[in-house]
Amino acid sequence: MDPECARLLPALCDVLADPRQPVADDTCLEKLLDWFKAVTEAGSSLLLLQDHPCLVELLFHVLKPQDLSSRILSFVLRLAGIFAAQENCFQYLQGDPSLFVASAAGQLLVRVLDLALCGPAEGHISLQAWDWPACARKIVCHLEDCLRSEATPRVTQALHVLTTAFGHCHGLWTQGLWVQLSPLVARLLEKDPVPAPHALVDLLLSVARSSMLSSDPGLWETAAQTLSRLSPTQAGPLAAGILKLQDCPQALRIQAFGVLLQPLAFVLEATAQAPGMPGLLEGAAGDLMAVDTLPPSKSACVGLLCSALAHLELLQPLVGVARPASALAAGLAAGTDAPTPPQPQRPSPWPQAPLLAAVVAILRLCNGSAAPNSEAGGRLCAMLGGCVRVQRAALDFLGVLSQGLGPQELVTQVFAILLEYLVSPDSSPTVLKKAFQATLCWLLSSAAPPGCCDLEPYAQLVLGELLSVLRKRLCSPCWEVRDSGLEFLTQMTRHQGGQAGFRQALLASEVPELTRQLLQDPESYVRASAVAAVGQLSSWGLLAAPSSPEHAATPQKTPLEELLLVLTTDSEGFPRRAVMRVFTEWLRDGYADVAEDPERFVARVLQAASGDLDWEVRVQGLELALAFLEQLLGPCGPSAVAPPGALAQALQALCRVQLFEFAFRSLFDCDRPVAQKSCDLLLFLRAKAIPSSNSQEAGDGPDVTSVEAALRRWQAGEQGQPLGELAPEAVLAVLRSMDLEALQDTLAESSDHVERSPQSLLQDMLATVGVLGDNEADCY
Repeated sequence: MDPECARLLPALCDVLADPRQPVADDTCLEKLLDWFKAVTEAGSSLLLLQDHPCLVELLFHVLKPQDLSSRILSFVLRLAGIFAAQENCFQYLQGDPSLFVASAAGQLLVRVLDLALCGPAEGHISLQAWDWPACARKIVCHLEDCLRSEATPRVTQALHVLTTAFGHCHGLWTQGLWVQLSPLVARLLEKDPVPAPHALVDLLLSVARSSMLSSDPGLWETAAQTLSRLSPTQAGPLAAGILKLQDCPQALRIQAFGVLLQPLAFVLEATAQAPGMPGLLEGAAGDLMAVDTLPPSKSACVGLLCSALAHLELLQPLVGVARPASALAAGLAAGTDAPTPPQPQRPSPWPQAPLLAAVVAILRLCNGSAAPNSEAGGRLCAMLGGCVRVQRAALDFLGVLSQGLGPQELVTQVFAILLEYLVSPDSSPTVLKKAFQATLCWLLSSAAPPGCCDLEPYAQLVLGELLSVLRKRLCSPCWEVRDSGLEFLTQMTRHQGGQAGFRQALLASEVPELTRQLLQDPESYVRASAVAAVGQLSSWGLLAAPSSPEHAATPQKTPLEELLLVLTTDSEGFPRRAVMRVFTEWLRDGYADVAEDPERFVARVLQAASGDLDWEVRVQGLELALAFLEQLLGPCGPSAVAPPGALAQALQALCRVQLFEFAFRSLFDCDRPVAQKSCDLLLFLRAKAIPSSNSQEAGDGPDVTSVEAALRRWQAGEQGQPLGELAPEAVLAVLRSMDLEALQDTLAESSDHVERSPQSLLQDMLATVGVLGDNEADCY
């Protein structure tokens, strides 16, 4: 630490300790916290304490948490984090009613333990806690007292401290701490009810993930007992966490999987789905939940089912290279083939068919189409009927299950229930969105093998019904429904636009024409989704001419003209941004109307984007400009510089479309993302156009005085003066003269960044209370 800072800091602590003294505003305090955190992490605080031992007295005996704001207390705790002689204060702070204070005190305990037991002599630290330094022993005794306590808050605090310790500290001492305290942790399971079950689960998972502790057989025994003692809702997170571990006993994995499967197994039993089907819990420990163990309240039952479905949804993709269904639904590109580290595997065997049957049964219970003839089934019907939360969770999991195989009979039931939800007027907009996403996943998983250009026969039949439903949903009075329908159409077209069966069915429907009409929708979100759908349909040649006579008599605009009209006239930003994304994709993919005259297309789009008031539209305009640059000069790489002939032609084309006018203006845009994107674009161009070894003598190049003057005016905020026609040589000369790297560094700094030294900060805070003389403050 700077000596001057060390001199000023005790005086500042006196100020913070005195409730009568006014302190600086929160911004100064936050900056002080950030600075001192860096100091303590660098170890400088040890020297500070040696030089100023009086700080111990000040911080632990003078300050009381109730006198401090949360930010000042955080500062105090960070400053005091390396003291090991005042452990009695930790107990006081840890019991504070403020969650912030208690959490900070817990972190402080862990910090003190780590500092006391880590270091050069760590290898000589005994694994027996009673051989540790006095401060560490006192903390361990405090944790033991908390774990023995009958007060649940004290137990919770101790479990939180241990979770933090085992999650963030990796020294050998953590083994000794676990050996000392694990019997007390296990003894918590003997109480009825088990205290602090959520904190206990967090602790066991933290220990299981620690490479220093996961080899302890006692850990797995305690985990198995915890799964048995907690309720299914409480045990769910522990079971899911166990199944995501790379290494744990197989018997425990089976038991954990059984915990997650039990609620769904109960649904199958209650709805009489089990006969003739392999049991859902075959190979998993435990029995089916009895009728009287079903949570008695609707909220508890709903919570249990949603939790089980969510945990199972995360487990299903943990195998091979299958992608999550959400990636398909979002139309994400496939990942690379780069090797990946070992990943946890989903449980095997995976009961795909029973899980499909259970989810279909849950969805039928929710929409009222199930007809159970048992007492338990009747209770489920009453509790789940119309429950949107369970419907959403079940549809999410159903979409994920599309990655696995299933009997044809069950797959038919899956499509049937999805169509029921899509058709039903009772389906809420959020449920409809989930139903569309799950349907997309199942249709994509039903695509024919590579080499064929059609869907499987049953999927082709479903597609016809689906397009009829989609046509109605695109006419819904609810804008969220129209929006979800357009999103589904966009993704389905992106993946299946080249398949003959899909093309034939789509062109025979009214969906493309309705999509075009929705470019005029009163809701901007819908217009944006319509733009994306029109972009995909046009890319695959699926926008047919209008079939109605009144539209046929009117000259029809091309999709390009329609989207240009949206870009230049729509009053909302969302549709205009969507247009720019479509145009960039068209340019990169060589869309026919764009490839016919790319220069004219780019010039028209950049002219519109450069004057747009929405900064995201301007950023997208620069993205399109970058795509055009890459088409002319090739991607950036090791041999980045373009050949002289190609470079000359490219620069002339860039000048014709006025790309440089747009890029140089954007360089001084008041919205930082625009300026950053422009800087990146110009750096890319300079790398392509100017070799690093090329230095031009002064006076050899063209006169760029007027250009540089215009740039200075733009930087000063005068945006009216255009550059006029630019010659390629002038552009290269300006690029040579600009320090784009320095500008890039400046733009990368935070928006409120100002160079301020810690010494200046301390001086100013003290000056606000008159501790310093009149001439000592550095008011930055």
